Amino acid sequence: MKLTLLGTANAASIPVYGCECVACQRAMVDPFYRRLNCSALLEFDDQKILIDAGLPDITARFTPGELTKVLITHYHPDHVQGLLHLRWGAGFNIQVLSPKDPVGFADLYRHPGILDFSSRLSAFEPYQMDNLEITPLPLLHSKQTLGYAFRHNGKHFAYLTDTAGLPLDTVHYLAQNRLDVMVIDCAFPPGLAGPLNHNDIDMAILLHQAIKPKKSVLSHISHELDCWLLDNEEYLPSGIVIGHDGQVLR
Repeated sequence: MKLTLLGTANAASIPVYGCECVACQRAMVDPFYRRLNCSALLEFDDQKILIDAGLPDITARFTPGELTKVLITHYHPDHVQGLLHLRWGAGFNIQVLSPKDPVGFADLYRHPGILDFSSRLSAFEPYQMDNLEITPLPLLHSKQTLGYAFRHNGKHFAYLTDTAGLPLDTVHYLAQNRLDVMVIDCAFPPGLAGPLNHNDIDMAILLHQAIKPKKSVLSHISHELDCWLLDNEEYLPSGIVIGHDGQVLR
């Protein structure tokens, strides 16, 4: 099982349009520090699952038929806007697994094209794909949102964006199922977390300490956090790292 972080930024991406902060200036000079909308690719056996679809160039990244399925955490634009173009493909269908959101995004439900939105997932009800088990987990966000735990050949990953803290039943599930890797929302430096939306770095650290994964990777990062980290690089305890676009987790 391999998880590649395709994007690790919040909705604004980095560099932020028109911003001249240190983090955005650095990202304009060095491509390593650029961040696209939060998204990932999970590969196991010969299958590929796209986790969230906020990237606008999905059709350029993946050849027809390459993606096995698309897994959606929630229907905010920065997590699904890439589907608006992908749906107009031809010759095959792509199954989209997502929460039971009655609204969805824009007119995707009414005009799905090649996308099949019929598979709606429920919290703590595992979904089986060959040797991969996907367990949806409720998160705390301003729209109905699921995180996902993946189990394959004895390895256990979790992908948890967007959320501000976690429900207690989600924490209990993750703590009882020893995680090899936890990708966790961390949008802001200390004290800047927005209500019911995203973690700040202190909240992410507390979740790491409660769940005790072997490794936590911070994602959904804002330029405010990247600026703060320039002067506080040693703030993170052992076992927690900052994610970056293109990072591969095995």
